[in-house]
Amino acid sequence: MASFPETIVFDLDGTLVDTAPDLTAALNAVMRREGRSEVALHEVRNMVGRGARVLIERAMAATGAPVSDEAIAALMQHFLVHYDANIAAGSRPFDAVEAVAKRLAERGHKLGICTNKPEALSLKLMSELGLRELFPVILGADSRPYRKPDPRHLLDTISGLGGDPKNAVLVGDSETDVKTARAANVPVVVVSFGYTEIPPSDLGADAVIDHFDALEQALKSVRRLT
Repeated sequence: MASFPETIVFDLDGTLVDTAPDLTAALNAVMRREGRSEVALHEVRNMVGRGARVLIERAMAATGAPVSDEAIAALMQHFLVHYDANIAAGSRPFDAVEAVAKRLAERGHKLGICTNKPEALSLKLMSELGLRELFPVILGADSRPYRKPDPRHLLDTISGLGGDPKNAVLVGDSETDVKTARAANVPVVVVSFGYTEIPPSDLGADAVIDHFDALEQALKSVRRLT
């Protein structure tokens, strides 16, 4: 039997999977095409988390003059084509993710993903990494008319798993995840190794972990806090 929280929803990029290498490669394909300077991997880690459009906007602003909304739309298409074709070239689950997820699932926890990555790309990535079956519900940025930090995105993920928000937790890596959880009145655990411009300890999460092996203990502390 699962103990509290029964339902555990995860962010994807920067939380379950280190996708920055492939996101960086796709972004720099766009930058080269536009005659811009390439963006370093460590810079991309601080730019992601709000979707491809914001990533490209930030990269453009960091390397020269911002571009129009129409231009951004075209650049996004080029980015997505490159990323889709190379989605798991360098992306890997963070250490212990698979083992911990399997252990939680075996104990009866309901595991899902709520991400601002497009749904088809999220499903493809998890399938190529061999993790898809561990997360029966995956809602992406285009799965609903709304997305994080709108709490409905998280609440719909919990509902799709047959869970109850009063018996659920969000595990993420960014300010967006914390805002989403707070708006949904759901506890939140933040990983310290993800993609955020704000120090993880300053995000206001209920718990911060430095390694996935610490997640189960953190879930116990979240239980005590709620």
